[in-house]
Amino acid sequence: MKGMLTAKGLAALPAGEWASDPAPRGAGCLDVRKLAGGQLRFYYRYTKANGQRDRLLIGTGLALTAARESAAALSRRYQGGERDLRDAIAAEAAAAERAKADALAESTRRSGATLGALMMAYAQSLEDAGKVSAAATRAAIRRHIEEPWPALWARPASELELDDLLPILSRMVRGKKLREGGKIRSYLRAAYAAAIAAKQDAAAPDALRALNVSRNPARDLATLDSGQPRDRVLSVAELRAYWRRIEAIPGRQGALLRFHLLTGGQRIAQLIRLQWSDHAHDADTGTASVRLLDIKGRRRLPRVHLVPLLPQMAMDLATLRGDGDGPHLFSLTAGKTPATYDELRGIMDPVVASMVAAGELASPCTPGDLRRTVETRLAALGMSEEIRGHLQSHGLSGVQKRHYNFFEYAAEKRAAVEALFELLTGTGATVVPIAPRAAQAAAVRHRSEAGAKSSETA
Repeated sequence: MKGMLTAKGLAALPAGEWASDPAPRGAGCLDVRKLAGGQLRFYYRYTKANGQRDRLLIGTGLALTAARESAAALSRRYQGGERDLRDAIAAEAAAAERAKADALAESTRRSGATLGALMMAYAQSLEDAGKVSAAATRAAIRRHIEEPWPALWARPASELELDDLLPILSRMVRGKKLREGGKIRSYLRAAYAAAIAAKQDAAAPDALRALNVSRNPARDLATLDSGQPRDRVLSVAELRAYWRRIEAIPGRQGALLRFHLLTGGQRIAQLIRLQWSDHAHDADTGTASVRLLDIKGRRRLPRVHLVPLLPQMAMDLATLRGDGDGPHLFSLTAGKTPATYDELRGIMDPVVASMVAAGELASPCTPGDLRRTVETRLAALGMSEEIRGHLQSHGLSGVQKRHYNFFEYAAEKRAAVEALFELLTGTGATVVPIAPRAAQAAAVRHRSEAGAKSSETA
């Protein structure tokens, strides 16, 4: 078949025969062969750099014009310097496969590096570090992020912006859950910060490092303003009236409120973690205490915080335990489960409401107000800021205070708890401050008595 290929000529081409489009020397040409079934198979024929001829398959059953366009494209590449077209095309195909595999791997990585994976890896890192708050953190994350925002939970963490995270907190603000919202904000900021730091920290969890997070969109989430900070402090008369009310409550409910107050208004979250194994009795001195673990702040390990027990407190603990053998000390179920903050408020709030109605309280109060009141009243009794800080486990951020011997202030804390009990059970509203020296003398007296008992025992 001579001259340019035509549809008519190709139709008359015998099966098994070849035909070609004429082309200038060095440009390669379009070849076609008719198959036994009558189909046309097109090739691009060229001469390789080593002088050997080669045919590249263009396709079967194509229209002549489409085959010519493909041949022309290959000819341009050939004349452009790609003399070994087959190798060049194979290299292109291999590169395309690698790019496809890389894209699939990245997609797989991104599908696993979600906000949910980030938050769960953060919660796991807390658990691995021995943080007792890990379980509560994980539960809050699931309740306020995963459950209400499943689509956001499944999105890649590295692609999220501030605007994506803001609705999480907005929902909580509308629900008037400002305190919980503040915690979720902290968890988001901390999780992203931990993942970023993990890229440079060999000791960081692999799960955080694998997320490949390089920026923190939660960093600029504004704090949640819950209004003016509470400054409610009960008067001495109000505090004594509250004590009389809870002193009259029988059973575990009264014991729970009395124990909470006599510990100095310890944080409920710390009391909830108390186990009976944290209760200790010193046979030499005849005194008892409970061991709290303070996890607030950025400390990796909780700080041991001993709270002295008075005989009244020991009786209340016996009431809480009853005949049960559960592990939890601060409990309404004989130790089977710890009492929650809501359960304590469920007992305390009706008492407070009755007191307000009876004119015994000027306004309602909360467990936090009681904690603040205890510190204020102990200050009025002459207890130093340092002793109050050690009793309530706050304000101990200095280097020396972080590493103090927790037995060092046992006598001072016991004197403070006794002073609180005397204040609660006293009469009248006039309180005579204890001079600082008197408070110190009381502590020295406690040490002396303890030493005497120890010597007698020996």
